[in-house]
Amino acid sequence: MSYERFAYVYDELMKDAPYEKWLELLLAKMTQYGASGKNVLDLACGTGEFTVELAKLGFHVAGVDLSEEMLAIANEKAALLGRSIPFYQQNMAQLEGLGVYDCVTLFCDSLNYLREEADVQKTFDSVHAHLKQDGLFLFDIHSTYKMEHVFQNQTFAISDEEVSYIWECYAGEEPYSVEHDLSFFVRDPENGLYDRFDEYHYQRTYPVSFYQEKLAECGFEVLELLSDLENEPIHDQTERILFVAKKK
Repeated sequence: MSYERFAYVYDELMKDAPYEKWLELLLAKMTQYGASGKNVLDLACGTGEFTVELAKLGFHVAGVDLSEEMLAIANEKAALLGRSIPFYQQNMAQLEGLGVYDCVTLFCDSLNYLREEADVQKTFDSVHAHLKQDGLFLFDIHSTYKMEHVFQNQTFAISDEEVSYIWECYAGEEPYSVEHDLSFFVRDPENGLYDRFDEYHYQRTYPVSFYQEKLAECGFEVLELLSDLENEPIHDQTERILFVAKKK
């Protein structure tokens, strides 16, 4: 997957993302479960929007992403803030040499971009290795319900003066997977014309029991499963599931 052009429209497309809700839940769960430290590793940090918000609150935070282009924008944001935030270009399934943290976050259904079961397991192993004892791991995923009943064979579109897109979703090859075909139309500020570029993304999720099993195998205890970024239990039509886990 290439993010070379996608990186530069990412923030525009994510302007309504629930950053405040992720932050609220992180702070609440760290308090609830006694994670008093201030060291946080933000995986799949993208352009660093959430990472920078953590830094503003006084956290000693580091960000990791696979995309060099995303991280370039993240570094620009940190510089504008006047903060030295370390950003690392690494695969979340192959983390190494990043130190030990009080909490690791992996938000915005980023785990669903891992196509192979083995990579989910490796990611959990990598997170476990970079957490202190009793450290918290918070991540969210698309539910199987969302993959089957919200995404599949659906078309979404947004028309905006600066960035517009058409987003088509199809059933993927594996169970609970979706292919995303996106066409972007980005306004060139110099001539007012629109440039088109296309993106292909593939996401896959699994039943909750799969994640619970893999987390347990890695040495995590699942503390809570929350529905749609609310402090409520999951149900049959939950679309986004937040896992709160602790390193045993």
